[in-house]
Amino acid sequence: MESSGTGQGYGETARTPHKGRARDTLSLLSAEFDGTHDVWRSAMGTVCVADPESARAVLGNRDAVVAEASDFYKTRHGDFGPRAAQIRIGRAARALIRRHLDARRAELPGLVSELLAPSAVWPDAGNLLVLRHLRDVLLHRDAPPQLHATVGQIVRRAVLAGARHRHSPPSRLLFRRRALNFLHTEIRDRQRQLAPTRDPRDLLDVVVDESEPGADPKDLAEVYLSFLFATVGSVGFALGWSVHLLGTHPDCQAAEPSWTVREALRLWPVAWLFARTPSHVQTLGGEEVTPRDLLAVCTYLVHRHPKYWERPDDFVPERWAGTVPDAAYLPFGYGPHTCAGATVTMRLLEDLVELITRDWRLSVTHDGAGPQVGPALAPPRFTAVLSARPDRPGRR
Repeated sequence: MESSGTGQGYGETARTPHKGRARDTLSLLSAEFDGTHDVWRSAMGTVCVADPESARAVLGNRDAVVAEASDFYKTRHGDFGPRAAQIRIGRAARALIRRHLDARRAELPGLVSELLAPSAVWPDAGNLLVLRHLRDVLLHRDAPPQLHATVGQIVRRAVLAGARHRHSPPSRLLFRRRALNFLHTEIRDRQRQLAPTRDPRDLLDVVVDESEPGADPKDLAEVYLSFLFATVGSVGFALGWSVHLLGTHPDCQAAEPSWTVREALRLWPVAWLFARTPSHVQTLGGEEVTPRDLLAVCTYLVHRHPKYWERPDDFVPERWAGTVPDAAYLPFGYGPHTCAGATVTMRLLEDLVELITRDWRLSVTHDGAGPQVGPALAPPRFTAVLSARPDRPGRR
């Protein structure tokens, strides 16, 4: 999935707001959007884009209407490239993850039983399940133990919803320096040992092997962290939204898993706000914009646009049984920089939702809080209880 800046301090890529400001931003944009004027100058000082056609023009950037092309490959030094390297990395990453999911699919029922039953606190439970299932993709088993420990700490300190705010700024800075030093050292070692014909052992190999010779280890570390945040963070949050919505809408638990996942991503797109800068003076959705403006493409509002969606604020999985307005559905971005892992992401989410709804009775308790809004749109904290169905496969 597209990272949309979920790095939270490890090379944040999209200029999305942080916790308190982000919550205010979501509330403000939602209040400003009247369902008619869908490209407008917001009180927060940006030009907000909720019109599907304009959003696709900005995110696809086929006519170079904006200066930035991608969030995922944005580093502190600019766009990581060249584009050919981005394509190679994306292709190799998809192949690696697909092979892993094929080989480890049979492990999912056991992971659900171990990590989610009889009860678990979400959304952390979803993130940690994804981390456990994909840990050999993130780092191969023979990678240095200290690096394995560091990646786990990055997840707990920077990926889990609200994790950053549980540590003081000096503590975060000290840990960040230490974690990046470990990553930089490992990347330099792999660059020296590079064997172009080898099969990648993990995503760090993918980033090193498919980048240009002599690439800066600091840039490669940021790209690798984008994979970490996009898999463990974004996929975990998307799973959390699916479980939360099913638990709070028990009459929908018999819906097709693919419908549930798509509807959860429609209502609560994890990558909900993309910042871009116009490359030249132009008219966008009837609004003149210049390079001095900041565009904020809000997929949260695109996905709830009343011109395109019936009952836009309701959880209606069965809408996906018929024709839906694809132009107004952008959970993975749009155009040549659409999330490289979208297909494998959907497969994993659907497999997990199918397991949970097929093998377990699901109930959810929560305090009615809204989403945890930051660079990613995470579910509120809730507890999900799983009770095994009598006819669950393998149950005696």
